[in-house]
Amino acid sequence: MAEAAETIEVTILGRPYRVSCKPQEREALLRAVAYLDAKMNEIKQAGKVTGTDRIAVMAALNIAHELLSIKVGGFDIAEAKRRIRAIEAKLDAALAPQEKLF
Repeated sequence: MAEAAETIEVTILGRPYRVSCKPQEREALLRAVAYLDAKMNEIKQAGKVTGTDRIAVMAALNIAHELLSIKVGGFDIAEAKRRIRAIEAKLDAALAPQEKLF
């Protein structure tokens, strides 16, 4: 049975937000919040962009660029995980008949 989502309060750029997430996703959400908050504070401290909305958009663009750079740079984590799962499945299929020998 799926666990019910819980609401937690997070702070981004000094402002509180209530966010709903599953208990098993809480730590990942908190890491994402910390990363976003750091990016937004970095942009704010540079002083070139004012207004929370503009800072949020600039942070989103920077994070999207980072993500796409990783993918374009030749390493796509999601693709690597898919390939690992495919290899594991092939290994399991190859090893299954061997278990009968012992």
